Amino acid sequence: QVQLGESGGGLVQAGGSLRLSCAASGNIFWSDTRGWYRQTQGKQRELVASMANGDRTTYADFVKGRFTISRDNAKNTVYLQMNSLKPEDTAVYYCNLRHVSGADYWGQGTQVTVSS
Repeated sequence: QVQLGESGGGLVQAGGSLRLSCAASGNIFWSDTRGWYRQTQGKQRELVASMANGDRTTYADFVKGRFTISRDNAKNTVYLQMNSLKPEDTAVYYCNLRHVSGADYWGQGTQVTVSS
């Protein structure tokens, strides 16, 4: 079993920055893929960024150049540094871990609100 604990959401003005953290515990492996997704009401959850084995990163087009995903394997923690935030970035952000077994695990979600 895997547990994910998120922190770092909140309210910020447009142009500001936030950093989200997601700590993993349980039966995890260094080769698990870690990522961040977001969801707004009435829409499907969408990928924001992910980091796979060997630190290969993937970013959604709408965050390229503004958001950075990173991981600290010693702490089993993944981060999402969000800069130049826009009101349209307002969403609930979810941490994801895709286990080597193929199972998906999710954090509880953290609200990010960007005011104009």
